[in-house]
Amino acid sequence: MDSRLLIALLNPSIALVLATAFSVLWFYQRQRRYLAVLATGYVCAASGFLLQYFILPFGFTATKLISNIGFLAAGSCIAGAIIARSGRRVPFAAIGVLALGGLASLCWFMFVFSNITWRIFAINFALGGISLLAAAELRHVRRNGPIETVLLVFSLVASANFFVRTVLVIGLHGAFADYEDFYRSTYWTTALLSHAVLSLLLALTLLSAAALDVVTTLSSDARTDPLSRLFNRRGFEERAAVLLDRCDRAGMPVALVLADLDHFKAINDIYGHQAGDRVIADFAGRLQQAAGSRGVAGRLGGEEFALILPGTDLAAARMLAEAVRVAFSSGMVDGLPSGVRITASFGVASRSGNEPLEPMMRRADEALYKAKQNGRDSVRMSYERPYTAPELKLAG
Repeated sequence: MDSRLLIALLNPSIALVLATAFSVLWFYQRQRRYLAVLATGYVCAASGFLLQYFILPFGFTATKLISNIGFLAAGSCIAGAIIARSGRRVPFAAIGVLALGGLASLCWFMFVFSNITWRIFAINFALGGISLLAAAELRHVRRNGPIETVLLVFSLVASANFFVRTVLVIGLHGAFADYEDFYRSTYWTTALLSHAVLSLLLALTLLSAAALDVVTTLSSDARTDPLSRLFNRRGFEERAAVLLDRCDRAGMPVALVLADLDHFKAINDIYGHQAGDRVIADFAGRLQQAAGSRGVAGRLGGEEFALILPGTDLAAARMLAEAVRVAFSSGMVDGLPSGVRITASFGVASRSGNEPLEPMMRRADEALYKAKQNGRDSVRMSYERPYTAPELKLAG
């Protein structure tokens, strides 16, 4: 087999393997749509390279046009997937303008003013522009982690490959007389090899990113309650310990609020568990809003919740708990009959010195128990302080 054909088949083979890998990942992680877009991009890339050597029944020129459309679609899909994976909004309009501009230029130099060299410039400059666009978006998230930094570098390298390599190699080789000259040129060899290397390295980075995303999600799921979307007991205690340490170093006060939904079992028994789930979700949303960006809210189990508030004293925490209590008891929960009033009881404690979470939890729980005993739908505070042994002084 011709060595040139072997090199030519290298890229579509790599692209199809990568497309399969991303398709399998997407099958098991349907929420990560960028994986499906990556798979589509690599399929388009494989098609583009295959149609450079294998001619379709409806003609040579049409085949070359479809091949280049495959390259443009591949570049657009891969760039869009990288941007989407980073959490940025995909600039569909800008990508579309660059891709369609490249396609329009290609058609001009294919059907109006036939010139192979300018066709190469048209496609490469369009793909280079799309790569630069991806780099511009990734620049905003480069500090989010090493993966984002690596993807930014790859986008810049890909852009240089499309712009700089194309200009330098064609400048040294000169204009192409025909496709036979094109396929024997240094330009085509460097294009195949550079694309193979960049595709592999980029795909390995993206596969690592996908694996990292899965690990992060699993770690988050282990600390998050799926119904309320708040921290579970484990996650709350871990986050609270970190927050208490920060407040200890900064000398800031901390308050803890424990809350319990009143007569929750009756809600489930009368209206069903789906209604009970909506009550949990509604109350959790109110607690999360009360926590803001600095506090930590958690669902400790069943109908019991916790809220730890940095920079908040006992009086301020009591006012916040009252606000949540009033808003919740006066509001409506979707799925429950109008007029049904759901209430909650609250216990509030403040931190003394640099004590850990457990003593605060105990005092807040005692205050919550008093609120339950005194008719529910109320806020009670704990004024108790941990016992501190007095210092012994030696007689002089």
